[in-house]
Amino acid sequence: MIDYEFPLNEKVRTLLRLEDLFARMAHFSAQDHRMDHHAALTTLFEILEVACRADLKSELLQELERQKRALSSLHNNPAIVEDALEAVLADIDRASADLHNTTGKIGQRLRENEWLMGIKQRANMPGGTCEFDLPFYHYWQQQDAGLRRESLQTWLAPLLPIHSGLKILLRLIRENCKAYHFVAHHGTFQQMQGGRVAQILRVSMNNELACTPEVSANKYAINIRFIVADYAAKSTLVEYDVPFDLHFCTLPS
Repeated sequence: MIDYEFPLNEKVRTLLRLEDLFARMAHFSAQDHRMDHHAALTTLFEILEVACRADLKSELLQELERQKRALSSLHNNPAIVEDALEAVLADIDRASADLHNTTGKIGQRLRENEWLMGIKQRANMPGGTCEFDLPFYHYWQQQDAGLRRESLQTWLAPLLPIHSGLKILLRLIRENCKAYHFVAHHGTFQQMQGGRVAQILRVSMNNELACTPEVSANKYAINIRFIVADYAAKSTLVEYDVPFDLHFCTLPS
């Protein structure tokens, strides 16, 4: 099976983008080659751009607090594993404390680093980080892999509270899902929502089916089109029936 996740609001769209970027950063920074560390650094710049939204920190704090209140009300519920509940609440407390301790604009220390911003400016240009353009960056790339990795971890550290907060919220969304099985006749599917709201729609389907879903949705209706997975041709709707599972994922209320 292959899963496709579709965010249904801008807040969750931002969280999913950051999740992907943090995962990419972790992958490349764990490697040893200088090209991997170059990829990690350019990913760091992408994280900085997405995370600098003025309201991101306050939105994370508000939602973490709302989830803490909702989960705390589940104490003594016989259907709840108390230890697991306490673990989630402890994670929320740690993430909230780390966000509260983050002073100023997210990533401000990085933006004040002239060495990094010099690279960031050139990185936006095709081929702009060649050694003749940035000899000081070339010098850093020739240093020991452990030293480069330590630098990357130091630069990433101010952004980690954002990562901790979004991981908790996305985990809560994904764990609070309702799944239904449908068939898209001749590649199209529509369902009226009746005012139901989800944060993420997840489409799960057999990965041997050579098609991909395109989703448009709001609180009134969901429309899904399954497009032929042809890398050389223009988008074409499949002509056969496509079975799939549709998951409605939302934050606990």
